[in-house]
This record gives sequence, C-alpha cells and structure tokens, in this order.
Amino acid sequence: MNNETQAKKLKLDIPKTAKVGIAFAIICLFWSTYDFVIPLLLENAYGLSNTWRGIIMGLDNLLALFMLPLFGKISDKASGKLVDRFGKRTPFIVLGTVLAAMCMIFVPLTAKQQGVRSNQLRQDYLLEISQNPEVLSERLNSFYDDSRYNDIEYLKNNNISKEHYVNIKYNHIEKNGIFKKTYTYNGNPITQEEYNALSKENGDYNKFVASGMKVWISEQVNEQVLSTKIGRNSLISYMVILFICLLAMATFRSPAVALMPDVTPKPLRSPANAIINLAGGVGSALAFVIYTVVLWQNNPNNYVIIFSTVAGTMLLLLTLFLLLVKENKLLKENQQLCLEYGLVDEQEEEKPSQNIKIRYKDRSPEEKAKFKSFILILASIFMWFMGYNAVSSAMSVYCTKALNLPASVASVVSGVSMAVSAIAFIPVGFLATKIGRRKSIMIGFGLAVLSYVLLLLFVRQSVNYMVPAVLFSTFYLIAGFGLIIANVNTFPMVVELSRAEEVGKYTGLYYTATMSAQAITPMLSGLVMDAFNMRYLFAYSAVAVAIAIVLMFFVKHGDSKPIPKGKKLTAEEKKAIMLESMGDAD
Repeated sequence: MNNETQAKKLKLDIPKTAKVGIAFAIICLFWSTYDFVIPLLLENAYGLSNTWRGIIMGLDNLLALFMLPLFGKISDKASGKLVDRFGKRTPFIVLGTVLAAMCMIFVPLTAKQQGVRSNQLRQDYLLEISQNPEVLSERLNSFYDDSRYNDIEYLKNNNISKEHYVNIKYNHIEKNGIFKKTYTYNGNPITQEEYNALSKENGDYNKFVASGMKVWISEQVNEQVLSTKIGRNSLISYMVILFICLLAMATFRSPAVALMPDVTPKPLRSPANAIINLAGGVGSALAFVIYTVVLWQNNPNNYVIIFSTVAGTMLLLLTLFLLLVKENKLLKENQQLCLEYGLVDEQEEEKPSQNIKIRYKDRSPEEKAKFKSFILILASIFMWFMGYNAVSSAMSVYCTKALNLPASVASVVSGVSMAVSAIAFIPVGFLATKIGRRKSIMIGFGLAVLSYVLLLLFVRQSVNYMVPAVLFSTFYLIAGFGLIIANVNTFPMVVELSRAEEVGKYTGLYYTATMSAQAITPMLSGLVMDAFNMRYLFAYSAVAVAIAIVLMFFVKHGDSKPIPKGKKLTAEEKKAIMLESMGDAD
C-alpha cells in the first residue's frame, strides 16, 4: 500500500484550476465584447474606414505592449500587507476589474448621440436610392470597375454585365421586432406579404450591390462626422474614455494570467491552461449571450445596455473569484507538490539578477539553444496573432458589410462557431502530454490556414443571407479549433522556459508578442481591405499564420515533459514548506 502511495502519478486538480480561471473569465468577458461590439459602434457612429478602424482597434494592444510586461513584473515583486493577506496577483485583479467596469459604462454614452445622427444619415441615403432609381444607377455606374465597392471577379463569375449592374433596383424595406414583427417600405407600414414580394425584388441588390453601397454610405457618414464640431468632439470624447478603460484592463491581465503557472506544476500547465481557457470561454459565452440578445432589437440604447450589463457581470465574477480563490493557500499547496515530485526549477539557487546579467555570448550552448527557441516561440506567436486577430477584430464589420448580414445574425455566426469548437478545450490540453506542445500548435496553425483559405474562396454575399451565414460559421469553426489548440499550448511553452520568480515577467513577454501583433495587424489588414476588397482579409491572415508554422518548426525547447511520479512527504518536510512560504510572504 505504501509503495502505491509513493508511486502515485501527478494529476491536475481540475476544480482548483477552474476557480483560478474565473479571473481569466472576467478578461474574456470584456475582450469578447470589445472585439465584437466596438467595431460595430465605430462603424455605425463614425463610419470609419477599415484602416482607421483598425488603428483604433490596435490602440489597446499598443497600450498593452508596455503595460502588460510592466504590471507582470510589478506583480512578481509585489509585497506589503495586501500581498500578505491576499497574494501578489489578487490585489491587481480586484483593482483593475473594478476600475474597468466603472469606466466601460461611459464608453457607449460618448458615442450615443452621434450614433443616432449617423443612423439617420444612413436611412436618408437608403431612402434616396429607393425613391430615385436614377440616383442608384449613377452610383452603380462608378462602382462597377472599382474593387473598393465591388468584387469584380464575383460579378464576372456570375455573368453580370455593366448594363445589368447599373439597372439593379433597391426597395427600402425593414423588418423589426422578435415576436411581434412589423414591416415598412420607405418608412411606411406594409403587410408581411408585401414585404416578402419587395424582398424578392431586392435579390440582385443584396447579392451584388449591398456590400459596396454600405462602404460608400459609411464614407459619406465619416465625411459628415469629421466636418462638424459636434462629430469631432464626440469622437475625441469616445477615444479618451476608451483609453482610460483600456488602461484599467491592462493593469491586471498579466497578474491574472500569471496566477495559473504560479499555482500549477510545470508538467501540468498545458492541461491547466486548457481549463483556464475553458473558463475564459465561459466569459466569452456570457458576452455572446448579452450582445446577441440586445442586438436583436433595433434600439438606439443597444450599446449602453450591452456595456452596462457586461460591467455588472464582471463585478459578479470578481465577487465569485474572491470567495473561491485564496491565492496564498494555493501557492503553499503547489510548493508542497513540487517538492513531493522533485519539480525544482533549474538554476533555482542562482539569484535572478545574476542570470539576467549574463551576456548571450557567455552563455552555455544549452542556454543559447533555449534562448533561440524562446525568441522563435515569441516570433511564431507574433505571426499567429497577426493572422488570427486580423480576422477577429474585423469579423463583425465584415459580416455586416461584406456579407450583408444583420448584426444579430453576425453575432450568432461568431458565437456558434466558437461555442462548438469549445468542446476541444479539455482533450486539446491532454493532447499536448501525448504528442507535445510544439506539434499540437502546428496542427492548430494548420487548421487556421485551411479555414481562411475556405473563407476566401467560397463565402460571398447572397440573396438569402443564411447561405453565407452557414458557410461562414462552418469554415470559421475550423479556425476556432485551431485557436483553441494554439492558445492552450503557446503560453505554457513560454513559461516553461521561466523560473518560479520570473513567471510574471515571462507572462508579460508573452503578451508583448501577442499585443504588438494585435496593435498593428488591424491597421495592416485594414489597408489590404481598403486597397483591394474586404475578402482579401483572409488571404492576409492565411499568409501570416503560414509564417507562424515555419517559425514553430525550428523550435527545440519549451515542449511538455513527461509527468513524474512522486514520493510521500514527511511531516517535517511539509512543515518546512509552510515555514518557508510564510517567510517569503514577509
């Protein structure tokens, strides 16, 4: 019996890890809302181009590029009464969440009135081309050979001549409500039968013109916004409040993510990261439910309702985290496990400053090899996020503009794809213990490339918006699986090369790679979409992720190691760990 106890295998404490993951759920709740809703808000209120919208969407990541490593390092060295009581990560999580929740309520309020004005402008333009077919024909004449407003190849493949194209008509019809539906034509009430007949007449418009017309109308809205003082002031106020909110979020992301490796032995960090990402998926699912339900109604207060509800949910999750997670207790338990299974960091006896000051040329061949792998991992992660974030940050606008989907349907498309792919979280985490993190990551990257190629080649706007919606959901699901495989394993590869006292620092470096990519890729992909056509977004992303695969191929260190078997600790050893941890807290 004693021999069996001594040979017991190290196993992940799933309930404990899930509780730690609540902090990541808070982060994902915010960022899922931000990535989907903010582009829609910028588009609807200010009519920004893909490039300028990309620049704004990249600002948070540019800010995080400096803030995340800073606060990761600060939390590593945190001390004082708060740390003695709550741990070195928890105070950052509490303060950052509270500040972000308070600020985010004001983000949509700054753009609300401009959103109402811009929506009226859009309705006026649509009414004009509905009531005056000659105005629409004149604009379509200029659209036909312009790739900014048209998918020229798509027209040729469907044998749409210029004569046919410029004579396409549009009926300005709308359907409102979920249970009790109402229908209008040029603003006047009509029956459902009349709506159906007029909708059928709009077939060619929806299939070939709607996407380009939305781009043109957004340009007119943007010109109107920037030409008026009230529009410029609204945009400036919006950016200031958004910046403060993003600043608050940046203060606790690295500490929150570093908490998992703090309390988890190294061999278990891939499956633990899968649990953490699953918890994050719960946060994303909450965001999806909130903005999907709200966007289904055509209400000028939609964005205010979304952000207020998300802020309240963040505070509820924070309360749950504080009730369930006692950081210092979890640290002591992890120290005991590491000693029990002989999991001591290499060079643990060295002082951190001694290790940091060693020049590269003076390092041993093994250290140089590890450093080279570390740089390659970060470079691969950088290219991965260059590709994936280009799509995720533009997806809501792509679906509503390029595919002509309602915002509510676009949210369902995103949510369904990610919800179905979430079933892969747990098996993916344990897959790394079988085939290794590196191979798992390359499989994930490959799935993403396949997804983007399929989206590029086969998804177009259609008479029936359910056709592109279903195709997009199906193909994007493949990228969702790739995302899960990659994200579960990339972070553990980075912290695998760190020592216990540098986990926050390495977490910050991981986010330096991810956030620097996310700071520039929305702008670069926006330039591609503005210069060619919105669907070339997927060509851009496929190339970026293919480069990530090549870089990961040359990585030699940071992979998962076999899970060891341990020994049973004596009472004296357990007491020594307890005393040592109490001394560290002081």
